[in-house]
Amino acid sequence: MAEVATEPAWLSERRQRGASLAQSLPLPDQKAKGWEFTDLAGLEIDSYEPGPVSVEIEGGGGATVLPLTLALESDDALLHERLGSLVPIEDPFVARNEASWRHGVLVHVPAGVKVADPIRVELSLDEEGAAVPWRTLVVLEEGAEAEVWEHCSSAGDETEALLNSVVELHVGQAARLRYVSTQDISERAWIFSSQRAQVERDGRLDWTALGFGSARGKVRMETNLGGAGSEARVTGGYAGGPGQHLDYDTTQEHSAPNTFSDLAFRGVLAAGATAVWRGMIRVDPGAQGTDAFQESRNLLLSPDAHADAIPGLEIEADDVRCTHAAAIAQIDRDQLFYLTSRGLDPAAAKQLIIEGFLESLVERLAEGPVRDEVSAALERRLGEIL
Repeated sequence: MAEVATEPAWLSERRQRGASLAQSLPLPDQKAKGWEFTDLAGLEIDSYEPGPVSVEIEGGGGATVLPLTLALESDDALLHERLGSLVPIEDPFVARNEASWRHGVLVHVPAGVKVADPIRVELSLDEEGAAVPWRTLVVLEEGAEAEVWEHCSSAGDETEALLNSVVELHVGQAARLRYVSTQDISERAWIFSSQRAQVERDGRLDWTALGFGSARGKVRMETNLGGAGSEARVTGGYAGGPGQHLDYDTTQEHSAPNTFSDLAFRGVLAAGATAVWRGMIRVDPGAQGTDAFQESRNLLLSPDAHADAIPGLEIEADDVRCTHAAAIAQIDRDQLFYLTSRGLDPAAAKQLIIEGFLESLVERLAEGPVRDEVSAALERRLGEIL
């Protein structure tokens, strides 16, 4: 993708600030809050160098869909206002992203425009030793509707690389965004991703996330219900194989009255895989009428797999309904016995139980292309780890 010859002054200033913070902010250790279960001792972050990235962007009739470098020329005012407005820079990974990103995408849907077909962004992480700082900025103005699919993959599982992404989703008043984020990068790569959505009055966000690749890292997904009557539905799934450690940190923040959020994660872990999910429902003062739910359920395919699920509530309003649930279990021996006694071989019976476990995740998605592709992706991944 082409780069602009001269960056605007506001971006140069932000890059300088990011570079300064990147030098002064230490990487978190396991004593830092939220990092107790993820060890970064093996991360030599400065050993990774910016490398070439393959990006494909499709769709967007009625919307502006551009690489960020080109959008700096055509949509400078929009980027100046919105880029970096949701994800704070005071984080060592965000600071590094701010200082060095050269690749990213802008999706801007004007007021009242309904984009018929999904906007697709494909990012490939295949360069050995490469660091890829990626930015995504999605802005839906009032009454707009769009579906954005973003997928990052690697051709194989032997590439040692680092993906450091920042995602910002702006959902305007009465707008509706369906955002699908999936990654199947090399199982020797690191991933760090800071993602935050802001949903305004009567807006609706449907957010689906799948994580199959990476050796370790952390993905943070935060949703702020910032306008009265706003809604967010977040559905996540992950499947880890031997040696992988998957870490998801989610937040549902209700800062306006009469808002709704519903978050559900499902994880399947094979022998030697570990995962941690930490979820927080935060209700700010004055956010009366909040209705929020979160759950995390993990299925361990071996005694050598391990998962931690840590739900949390911070409530500063008194007229709310907030609930959470978490469960970690192995394959039910009684179910397995029942199916094998009916003629199924153990491998087929095991796969049927796992598919049933994940079916409740797929059923959360509306019928259509998203549901079909998520179901197919889960089926392919199960075939890899079983």
